[in-house]
Amino acid sequence: MKKILLIATGGTIASGYTQEGLAPKIAAAELLQYVEGYQDFCRVDVVQPFGLDSTNIYGKHWLELADLIEYHYNDYDGFVICHGTDTMAFTAAALSYLVQNSRKPVVVTGAQKPINLPITDARTNLLDSLRFASEERAYDVNIVFGGNVIAGTRAKKERSKSYNAFSSINYPNIATIRDGRVVFYIEDKDRMTGEVTFYHKLNERILLLKLMPGMDGMVLDRLFPYYDGVIIEAFGVGGLPDYGQTPFYSEIRRWIDAGKLVMMATQVTHEGSDMEVYQVGKAIKEEFHLMETYDMTLEATVTKVMWVLGQTREPEQFRRLFYETINHDILLKEM
Repeated sequence: MKKILLIATGGTIASGYTQEGLAPKIAAAELLQYVEGYQDFCRVDVVQPFGLDSTNIYGKHWLELADLIEYHYNDYDGFVICHGTDTMAFTAAALSYLVQNSRKPVVVTGAQKPINLPITDARTNLLDSLRFASEERAYDVNIVFGGNVIAGTRAKKERSKSYNAFSSINYPNIATIRDGRVVFYIEDKDRMTGEVTFYHKLNERILLLKLMPGMDGMVLDRLFPYYDGVIIEAFGVGGLPDYGQTPFYSEIRRWIDAGKLVMMATQVTHEGSDMEVYQVGKAIKEEFHLMETYDMTLEATVTKVMWVLGQTREPEQFRRLFYETINHDILLKEM
């Protein structure tokens, strides 16, 4: 029988109604009282490092969760993290970089409705997560939600209220869970041959800038003192406009000359970037040797940049680490 550590962090799954709206109220130990049948395949211990709406979860909490998993890693066969849905994809991606080469599963789950309601997705999601964390073939960081198992670097919340809130972006689901059975679509645990590695540094001075028509480089000028890097969400397959009193070209030169990172992504969810298709992208990519994110999610891009910049500021080493595939996070990439 597998031994699982349940890590409760708050979120809707553990929330109750207050005069100000839903807020985390249900204690970690109470969550399991609403779930039946997990005793048939696992034993569960519970810990609660914090209890927050996931809107309030960021880098320091990701590091705390990674440290907690590292501390207990040899004592358990798998880990399940109960988490709010709003930033769940960021947390799952961050943990994919902070906990690498884990042959033990780290599952992140939550719910769109509190677990103590008569009609809720919480009980099914938690039971499915415990089941997947107890699977011999499961490994690495994944989100389990709505019967789907999604790689931690590929998940995005695409629906704000529906039970099938999360989708796997530009990559197949790892597995599905139906009627108490885990059906794997991707079964490649054997590819992991190295030792599990834990990381303890992130650089959170990263800006994610979404372009809109009419915006020029003035925004980069104003934000220059506050960030070590910027990820620009461009239109379509990627490019920068050439207009305005403060051109993007001059500001990008300023950031790069100062040793700051400039990376290009796309606002389009599916199929990824390709800056060399159009002149507005190809010219600036070639001039500044800009990196682009290809088919990665924005959540994975942001957290991976934080992780890599936490390890190095040297450009070539950064490029190598960023384009190294981790937990299926990038398929189309520079070689």
